[in-house]
Amino acid sequence: MPIALMLEDEAERLVRFRAVAARLGCELVCWPNAHRMIAEMGERLAEAAFISLDHDLEPEDATDPGDGLDVAKHLAGLSPTCPVIVHTSNGARGDSMMGEFELAGWRHHRVLPIGDDWIEVDWAWHARNLLRREKRVRRTTDKPSAPPGD
Repeated sequence: MPIALMLEDEAERLVRFRAVAARLGCELVCWPNAHRMIAEMGERLAEAAFISLDHDLEPEDATDPGDGLDVAKHLAGLSPTCPVIVHTSNGARGDSMMGEFELAGWRHHRVLPIGDDWIEVDWAWHARNLLRREKRVRRTTDKPSAPPGD
């Protein structure tokens, strides 16, 4: 089952994201804190079909949760491994996140949280297309090569 990595702290949104991911046959691995995501996602990054990032995060306790731009800057310092969806309503910071991915050569998409069904319609459309592409790529790379002389 493909996995997607997500930075999101809003419980209601997470329920909806998880429902869409389940319908698409995808496991969603989520973090509500940018610093924890950066520290923990390394082992999952190579197997991720895509990453989806919010920007604005609410503090847990009195600790600063960081934000999506922190994760974008971290990822921009790595070799691109999979596409990224930026799903924040923070226009200026979303643009900054997109810029980080553009300069670093990561494939990236923007989904604006507009309307009551943006997760089920807009985000789902991007996720579905990215998962289909990932499935085609894996199928192509998993084919055995022809024996020499054939």
